[in-house]
Amino acid sequence: MGWSGERRRHVVTFFRVLLVLLAVVQTTAFQGVKLKKKEHRNAYATMMYMGTPRDYEFYVATRVLIRSLVKLQVDADLIVIASLDVPLRWVRALEDEDGAKVVRVENLNNPYKGQENFDKRFKLTLNKLYAWSLVDYDRVVMLDADNLFLQKTDELFQCGQFCAVFINPCIFHTGLFVLQPSREVFKDMVHQLETGKENPDGADQGFIGAYFPDLLDQPMFHPPLNGSNLDGQYRLPLGYQMDASYYYLRLRWRVPCGPNSVITFPGALWLKPWYWWSWPVLPLGIQWHENRRQTLGYAAEMPVIIVQSVIFLGILAMTHLARPSISKLCYRNSDKTTSLIQTGLKFMAIWSILAAYIVPFAIIPRTIHPLVGWTLYFLGSTALSSIAINSFLLPAIQVFVPLVGIFGSLLVMAYPWYPNGVVRALAVFGFAFCYAPIAWGSVGKVMARLQVSLEREQFLPKLAESSPPSGFNKLY
Repeated sequence: MGWSGERRRHVVTFFRVLLVLLAVVQTTAFQGVKLKKKEHRNAYATMMYMGTPRDYEFYVATRVLIRSLVKLQVDADLIVIASLDVPLRWVRALEDEDGAKVVRVENLNNPYKGQENFDKRFKLTLNKLYAWSLVDYDRVVMLDADNLFLQKTDELFQCGQFCAVFINPCIFHTGLFVLQPSREVFKDMVHQLETGKENPDGADQGFIGAYFPDLLDQPMFHPPLNGSNLDGQYRLPLGYQMDASYYYLRLRWRVPCGPNSVITFPGALWLKPWYWWSWPVLPLGIQWHENRRQTLGYAAEMPVIIVQSVIFLGILAMTHLARPSISKLCYRNSDKTTSLIQTGLKFMAIWSILAAYIVPFAIIPRTIHPLVGWTLYFLGSTALSSIAINSFLLPAIQVFVPLVGIFGSLLVMAYPWYPNGVVRALAVFGFAFCYAPIAWGSVGKVMARLQVSLEREQFLPKLAESSPPSGFNKLY
């Protein structure tokens, strides 16, 4: 029995309404997941501010820190204390993509910036004091962006009003500490800033250390088994702030006190783990990048990497096919002029070789994965070196000797089976000792070959033999 046209229209209308209702329900459910964020009694917090040459690198490090905590499924809110000049696109990424709550604050004035020993890069680190103003939370774990979490540390929320780790025998580290927010404490801290409280380094480390001078005499923190919160001040076990330099001595962790939970990198600024060149110079750099690969990824840097790779490959192709030579642009008309030209060309050749090794290092995105960064560095150095080789008729093998030395040193450092850091350092020293004569010999051969090339008639043809346009009697 067939359906009438009217009945068919009713059925079609019914299914259309049903599909609309399903779409509305799905949209509402999605918005509920996205907009309704579970509130917690405690929080992990970090800070961001602008005004340094490395703002973007610390932004990336902050995002990796937040995402690593999300991956560990910590039972706490994630707070970023951001100064008002942090770009809005960064704030939106932290909130919408990473799940953090961003608290915008005005930069606290640093009254210590005129001190003799003051380091300008710490000018705004006193913004860390805003952690005491987060009074919606029972406890806050304040973090620097260079912390690498190995496991959850939610038991820290059971600590007292202030707890920190002594990675120095006498000075606790402010890269991670636990606090109980308090408006009164925050106001008192700001007041002491305004009155010029003594601060040995002019940064957050010195100020907070002076504000809690008796922490060294306090008992060690051990989380109560019943889950209750402690009162007072406590020292945290070293496992909550394992200085990366401890690892480099033995190439393994041997921290018996407390859980081995958090690695910190308080060393040289240019060897922070997010820089691609930090590994294999520092073995732990690859662990930080593996954490980033699993959380944030590298999509932001990949367009630049692809463009640079295409440019370097294009340079290699052009130098191989065209084989440009500066000799076509040079003419000599006197021995004095020839001497000046040769001297200038020597400097050009030397600087072009140096630039081939320096320029790629400077232009590669700093926060890319080390394996990608070093691969692009070798590609860029090879491409730029080929310009010097073909322009000045230099021997390719000798010009590439420094590149081979860099590659060899990376292999020596990356070897994973050293028993300890001392043996690793001796291996690197031994390689450098054996490589040095080879490098020195290659320099001599390059300079000798350059001199021979400059003295050849075909490299600097005489003016009468070159038939340049009339009126050209000097170098062009």
